[in-house]
Parts: sequence; C-alpha cells; structure tokens
Amino acid sequence: MSDAVADPVAESEWKRLDSRTIAVTALRLLGVAVVAAIPGCFWLSRALPLWLALVIAAAATVVLVGAGVLVDRLRWSRTRYRALPDRFELHTGIVVRSRRSLQRERIRTVDITASPLLRLFRLVHVKVGTGEQASGDGSSLSLNPVGRDDAEWLRTTLLDRTGATEDEAARSGVLSTMDLSWVRYAPISFVTPALGTAAFGGVLQVADWFGMQSDILGWVVDLLSELSLVGGILLLLAVGLVVGAVAAVALFVEMWWQFRLEREPGGTLRVRRGLLTTRSISVEERRLRGVELVEPLGNRLAGAARVDAVATGLARREEEQKAAHNTLHPAAPRQLAHRIAAAVLREPTSPTETVGLRAHPKAALGRRIRWALIALVVLELPLVVLGLTVTSVLLHVAWISAVVLLPVSVALAFAAYRSLGHGITGGYLVTRHGAVRRGTVALRRSGVIGWTIRQSVFQRRSGLLTVTATTAAGSQAYSAYDVGEHEGLAFAEEAVPGLLTPFLERADR
Repeated sequence: MSDAVADPVAESEWKRLDSRTIAVTALRLLGVAVVAAIPGCFWLSRALPLWLALVIAAAATVVLVGAGVLVDRLRWSRTRYRALPDRFELHTGIVVRSRRSLQRERIRTVDITASPLLRLFRLVHVKVGTGEQASGDGSSLSLNPVGRDDAEWLRTTLLDRTGATEDEAARSGVLSTMDLSWVRYAPISFVTPALGTAAFGGVLQVADWFGMQSDILGWVVDLLSELSLVGGILLLLAVGLVVGAVAAVALFVEMWWQFRLEREPGGTLRVRRGLLTTRSISVEERRLRGVELVEPLGNRLAGAARVDAVATGLARREEEQKAAHNTLHPAAPRQLAHRIAAAVLREPTSPTETVGLRAHPKAALGRRIRWALIALVVLELPLVVLGLTVTSVLLHVAWISAVVLLPVSVALAFAAYRSLGHGITGGYLVTRHGAVRRGTVALRRSGVIGWTIRQSVFQRRSGLLTVTATTAAGSQAYSAYDVGEHEGLAFAEEAVPGLLTPFLERADR
C-alpha cells in the first residue's frame, strides 16, 4: 500500500471493496441465524418432533446465509471508488445504479471503525463525510469493508495532511492516553440505573423466548415475599444499581480502551479508541471553533469533566451522538480536562478555566424555582387524581414522593442558577448552563456569524433575555440564558463588535 501512497497517479485508479466482505457477511448472517434458531427450535419442538425442528432451522439458516452471500457478492462486484485530485467518487448499486461524488475541499471527516468481526479479518468500515446536517445521502459516503492500509491511505489522502511545516511537525504528538483510574467516573452517571433497568428487561425477554418468564417472575416474588415491602424495593434497587454499575464500567472500557488523542503534522487532531469495536475520528484544527467542557451531575460532584470539540464538519446526527462522535477526551479529573482543552486550542491556559463568569440576575433563580415546582405539580397531580378516584394507596405514594422530590427539585433549581454564567477572555466568548448536565462552551469570537436575541413574555416582565451566538460549528447555537437585558446586549456587542450595532438603540440618541 505504500506504493499507492507515494504514486500520485494511483489516486485516479478505481478500487474495489475488500473481497473478504463475502466471508464477513456469511459469518454475520450465520450468527444471526443461530441466535434466532435457538428459541425458534424450542417453540417448534412443542408442535413438531425435535429432529424435524432442527432440520427446518438448518434449512432456514442455509437459505438465509446463501441468499446473503449472493447479494453481497453482487454488491462487491458493483462497487468501486477512486480519489481524484478534486473529488472522491463512489459507484454502487445492484438494481439501481448510484454514482456519487464529494468535492475534496468539502470533505471534513474520514472516520474509521472496526467491529470485532471486521478486526478478525483486518478490515474496517470507512465513512467519508462533509459534516453537513442536512438529511439525505449527499453528505457522506460509506465504504464497508476495506483493508486497513486502504483505509489509512484514504484518510491521509482525502484530508490532505501533506505540507506540514517543521514547526507544526515539532508541535505534533500525543496529547493524552488512557488512564485506568478514569474508570471510576463511569458508574456515577445516569447511565447506571438505565443499564440496570435494561438488564432486568433483557433477562425477562430471553426468558420469554424459552417460555420461562412466569417461572422467573414467580421465583423473584417468592424470594421477596420473605422481606417487607420497603426491604424488597431496596433490594431490587441495590441489585439494579450494582448490575448497572458493572455494565457502565464495561461500556466505558469498551468505548475508551486504548484511547489516544494526538496532534498530527498538518494540523489534525485524531482520536483513537475502542476495545471490541475500534474507532478513529479525525478533526481538522482549521475547522475547530472552540471546545465544550461537559460535566454531568455525577461527574461534577466527583470533580470530573470531559472535553468535546466545537468544530465544523462534526454534525450531530443520531448515530454519531451514540458513538460520542465529537468527544475529544473522556471523563477525567477537571484540571486535566482544562489542560487538554488548552492544548487542543493551542492556548497557554484554557478559556473555560481562566475566565471569570458573570453571575446572572436573581430573577433567573426565581424562574428556575417556579419551573421546578410546576414540574413537581405535573408529576404529582395524576397520582392525586387516581388516589381520589381509584385507590387511596396512590395518595400515600403522592405525598411521600412529594416530600422526597420537593427538596431535590429546589436543590436542582439552585444548582441550575449557580451554573449560569457568561464572559469574554481573549479571543473567546464563554457561556455556561445546566444542572444535570453542565456545559461550559469556549467559542472563538471569530467563529460567531450572528446573534439571536429572544425574550418571552415572562422574561420581559423580569427584565431578562436569552442571547444566542450563532456559528457554523457544533450545535450551531450557544446561549447565555436569562441574562439581564442591558448586560446581555452589551455582552453580544463586546464579543463581536459591530455585528449587533445596527439593532441597538443608544440612550444618547
């Protein structure tokens, strides 16, 4: 593959997907068929002899795998791609032929992933994208699978990492690598109870496949019958949290094992990570507009934070959110996160750490307390109504939950208010908000392309407004919520002088 990289003429040659895709497809379909055949044979054996059920399952497996291999063989023979000096082309399609191309100057990302099955064959899945958030097929091209060498050639060629100066080469290198001590932050998140609940649901679903769901539920009821109602509930919660914590740690390790953040010559940040499924994500620094320091509630209490990129070309599509597509660094001690943010931005200190954020008016606290109380009423009202009309037990559930949730809601309202802040430091504007998920965004002032000023009826009565910086990067809008009217407008004018001036009324006019 080194010859292809060195020879510019090779860029114009048509290339195919790796022929081992047929073997990968056969094994993948065989695994699916086996998983489906086990409960299928169990159900068929209730009406048919066991040998006949096995024959039917085997025949269905052969048909499924054979059809899948045939279709994938046709897909492989009809798929080809090439990199030209000005564009990247992909021709594919079995019944309907598709010829697509991306201008190379518009290509923002070349992401490489490899599932355990692909890694077994030393293959990867390459996704070439422009980073646009518009729906449709025009913003990305997918090559699945290609060899590792071909994938690396595509990445270096399409992102054009040539021409790095000696100074840039000297400043490149590893910025951060995996530290196993970061695993301790995995269980203290809202993922833990969610995974615990999902584990219970998964056990019941598997049991239902084999007709054993009622038996398992009966066993659990018999086990809990020896305990009081409160004791049984506490035991279920404890088991769920333990299972969820173990699953959260396993998920963290799978996602971030062998994590490596490095700056490559030519000005590209590259994140490599993954245990079973490996991932490689590249971010061009010239597309970087800032960083976001993310502190979920559990991590914040433990003094940890993660670092996300605010960059053009990193569209937050649903599948990319699931894969932490824009995350440059996992949850780590807050001071380390600040240092990584500074290194990523090529600043001596991180803007998220040095700026003194201005507090927001007390009226913003009142709004959050009212929101918390309204949310509590909305939650408790159905319990009260059902308690008065169906069973009085729900009335007790309502007042007990209200006693527990009222101080929690008010505490979250105060935490949300304390998290509010905005400021300017050097070439960055900084905003912060969030109680459950606090995010501190440092956005380059040169990356702001517009301002949106919003003021609801209730904000107007309180003398507040929301100032939103519009940018082409990240989520494309970053707001300072419930800031004072005059202070908010002054903040926008100071951050990007002249952009808001035509819409301001001066007191001296």
